[in-house]
Amino acid sequence: MSKNQNWLGLMIGNSRLHFGYFIGAIPQKTWDINHLENKEIKSYFNQEKVIEKKLKNILETNNINLNYRIPLLIASVVPEQTAIWQTYPDSELITLNNLPLQGLYSTLGIDRALAVLGAGTNFGWPILVIDAGTAMTFTGADAEKKIVGGAILPGLKLQLSSLSQGTAMLPSINIPIELPPRWAKQTTTAIQSGIVYTILAGMKDYVISWLEEFPESKIVFTGGDRSILLSHFTTLFPELAATVIDAPDVIFWGMVKVWQQTGHDIIRTYTKKRISVIASDSEAISNT
Repeated sequence: MSKNQNWLGLMIGNSRLHFGYFIGAIPQKTWDINHLENKEIKSYFNQEKVIEKKLKNILETNNINLNYRIPLLIASVVPEQTAIWQTYPDSELITLNNLPLQGLYSTLGIDRALAVLGAGTNFGWPILVIDAGTAMTFTGADAEKKIVGGAILPGLKLQLSSLSQGTAMLPSINIPIELPPRWAKQTTTAIQSGIVYTILAGMKDYVISWLEEFPESKIVFTGGDRSILLSHFTTLFPELAATVIDAPDVIFWGMVKVWQQTGHDIIRTYTKKRISVIASDSEAISNT
């Protein structure tokens, strides 16, 4: 496998599509976009050509101009979006079977597993990854690269929106940029206080518990809400926060590890497809 082979990583999250553009093992650029509309894709007869064109437009929007198809490595937690992107001809879906980790279980999210793999590969083992996304997750692995376990709870935005959706009178509110007063005198700040302080207290509890069992472990924080939560966490628990590593791209680091192990197979399949297309085009020309 060429060290200069370029490829794309796509992590299909619950809320967004997360793209990474790589040359070999070196990330060049990452960006996020909204999910594609399934109805729009399915309305076309040739979905393969549609998704190929969509990806080309996405790349050009991010100043990546290619005159050929690029291999696409996909990981997903959204089956409907997975089905759309797998119509791209040169795609490969990452599963738990591709990951060099022990203790994997069938219902473990591929995003959590890739994040642990990426963090452990770059920072060492054991490792604890806190992912502040749509769902907030804690996932730990020991020195033998074995998944110890973890926890899942609604993420910050999901918690903030759930009260307005599940009650008649409580409002929908935004994530507080500043740490709210703990003892609030307004409904909006009371909601912010209740959610933010309990999330931060939960983070502290899980981190301390993990370090008691694995004192040499690194703690890695990732996910879309990590910056605001890490800022508040630092305000409340500065000494503990100093041990936390801000690492937004750990899932892509995990993808790089998979690419290094399986990329040659993907390229081989990709090359065969291209040869087949060229042969078919040549035959069609000779028959005209």
